[in-house]
Amino acid sequence: MRQIELDGNNLTVEAIHSIASAWENPAELTLSVNPQAVERVKRARSAIEGFVERNEIIYGVTTGFGDFKDHIIPPHQIKELQRNIILSHATGVGPLLPNSTVRALMAVRIQTLLQGHSGIRLEVIESLLQMVNRGVYPLVPSQGSLGASGDLAPLAHVALVVIGEGEAWYQGQIMSGRQAMQQAGIPIVELMAKEGLALTNGTALISTLGALAIFKAERLACVADLSAALSIEALAGTSLAFDERLHNARPHPGQIESAAHIRKLLEGSRMVRGFDPQDIQDAYSLRCTPQVNGAARDVIAFARRAVEIELNSANDNPLIFWEEDGTPICISGGNFHGEPVAIPLDNLKVGIAELANIAERRIARLIDSKVNKNILPPFLTRHGGVNSGFMLVQYTAAALVSENKVLAHPASVDSIPSSANTEDHVSMGTIAARQVFDIARNVENVLAAEIFAAVQGIDFRFDGNPQPSRLGKGTRAAYQLVRQHVPFIETDTIMAPLMLKVQQLINSGELLNTVEQALS
Repeated sequence: MRQIELDGNNLTVEAIHSIASAWENPAELTLSVNPQAVERVKRARSAIEGFVERNEIIYGVTTGFGDFKDHIIPPHQIKELQRNIILSHATGVGPLLPNSTVRALMAVRIQTLLQGHSGIRLEVIESLLQMVNRGVYPLVPSQGSLGASGDLAPLAHVALVVIGEGEAWYQGQIMSGRQAMQQAGIPIVELMAKEGLALTNGTALISTLGALAIFKAERLACVADLSAALSIEALAGTSLAFDERLHNARPHPGQIESAAHIRKLLEGSRMVRGFDPQDIQDAYSLRCTPQVNGAARDVIAFARRAVEIELNSANDNPLIFWEEDGTPICISGGNFHGEPVAIPLDNLKVGIAELANIAERRIARLIDSKVNKNILPPFLTRHGGVNSGFMLVQYTAAALVSENKVLAHPASVDSIPSSANTEDHVSMGTIAARQVFDIARNVENVLAAEIFAAVQGIDFRFDGNPQPSRLGKGTRAAYQLVRQHVPFIETDTIMAPLMLKVQQLINSGELLNTVEQALS
């Protein structure tokens, strides 16, 4: 059994993916809390209790929330205040988040609380921890967050179950939060000062969705190189455009990585052409692949840096610190604001959308004999007219690419004031994070369509006598795997299930794993 120990500083994109992936069988992966983090949590909690005893004015502890910041809360209503923030803020709507995402979301919130700046009791963190480890997943609607003050509504739906309210999924059933906690043997929490605010105020959903999207995007960038390499072989493209010297002369890291990956995929290929004075260079969608895919890689790397910082940050408000003499101080600020992650995620949307944009152009070349100089038959079919071949494969790719252009509009440039203009600028970062997934799904299907078409084109170049040995080291492995699941299309058939099989090879990781093994 694998275990991830949270210490406030050690979460990565890969860890979030692992935590989410184990949702159906949480015993496969458990979380524990680092002892040093425990001491930080206890120290901060002691500070909060001291503020309350001294009747100090602390936002969200002895005052109301948002525009109610000037409403002083008497001591006998402090517990009620913290419970009420959970009840009143649980306003989410729309499709429920997958259990896998909710599992990771709770882990991310635990990590933030372990920073030791939130003032929450260890018992509350332990309840969240047990929910993750025992598979109690709150039902969390996906819409309703402005991305500042963090992800209030989604986190309130998580916190509902902590206090025995709301609904949760447990052992294959949806039940009340109280029932789920009782059946799992997890204590229901009565919230104390600051704790309702600490559970709801922060960017946990933005960074969770961001981490999961980045993991997928990195794989899609590799698949995009592979689909391009297969198309290059199907179209008898030249490999000269991927020369290492050319890309080192313009040293964008992603471009260099993409070109190196394509060279490795095509290594040993006899399907590409060398220098041909009659055909010196290919269309942009072939020879500029490293420049486009590489730019996407750089954007993905930028988003990873931002998200991994956020995963290991204190992003609620207010936060507790200590003066040099050890005196605790509570500072109100804006670490809950999602903009540092929202902008990178909006850039990520644009970056991965481009992977599909250029792939669709290659599909168009594969099916158009006028532009591919009759290397391949029209629409990749022997008997055009009575057969439409791959005509509609390109239609679908074009539709998805067009849809991505709408989704890629940056969410973070929008802001609608809230809480009576007290919160007059918000990030909309959670919308950006959700849109990344929609775009990634579309990109995956476009790349599947390209691989489906390219493998058909390669078979035409084999002229009825399949010779995988003529393909590159990496493309050969991909071709052979695809052909185990998808046949050559001799006459028109239902195409959707075949495209789906290729998409499943991508989504499961089997395609990339097979290729990587061949390249190792």
